[in-house]
Amino acid sequence: MKTHVTIVVALVLAAAGADQSVPVAIEEEPHHHLQLKNDYVQVFHTTVAPGESTLFHVHLHDNAGVELAPRTTTDQLLGKPEGSPSGSHVGEVFANSRLEGPTTHRVHNVGSTEMDVIDVEFLQRPAKPSTSAAGPVAAENASARVYSWMLAPAEVTPMHTHERPYLIVAVTPMHLKMIAPDGASFTHDVKPGDFHWIDSKVTHTLANDGTTPGQLVEFELK
Repeated sequence: MKTHVTIVVALVLAAAGADQSVPVAIEEEPHHHLQLKNDYVQVFHTTVAPGESTLFHVHLHDNAGVELAPRTTTDQLLGKPEGSPSGSHVGEVFANSRLEGPTTHRVHNVGSTEMDVIDVEFLQRPAKPSTSAAGPVAAENASARVYSWMLAPAEVTPMHTHERPYLIVAVTPMHLKMIAPDGASFTHDVKPGDFHWIDSKVTHTLANDGTTPGQLVEFELK
């Protein structure tokens, strides 16, 4: 009986290992937590504990994101060896393009801290990108531009206009104040990972109304 049980367990583990090499849709990958989906974007809060790996999953669309915690990870494309470790810091932004087709990979957290990322998948690529940027571009791809605002206490961004829909994400805690051209303002306490989707034209400034430095990131469709 013991031998039979051992064989059964071995077969189960072998099957589980095989399953891990079968790609899944990003929505089905258990470390990718879907926070928002509409006609334009899917927003995932992705967390991977130290020592863990995601399943192989497929990115069909252009994507961009921001790191909410420092991390050391490796990346492995399907059918390829695992890559070398690389590090990222809090507030680092990225943008990836799928002009050459989907990407299938998995991420292994080889560091001592949790991987914590806001990942935005762009479901539509514009036929003709907009020509105006709302601010200094920190990263971009064919679908979107990324703006990263580092604000000291009492600092205010220049007045800027978003012509296209966009997502604003808090990277750090902040007492955020948004000010319209007519002086009307809205103040809100935000924490890391908080986000808000805006699908109308907006002109505003962003201000740090608190006592500690803060960072905000905007992902604007082109």
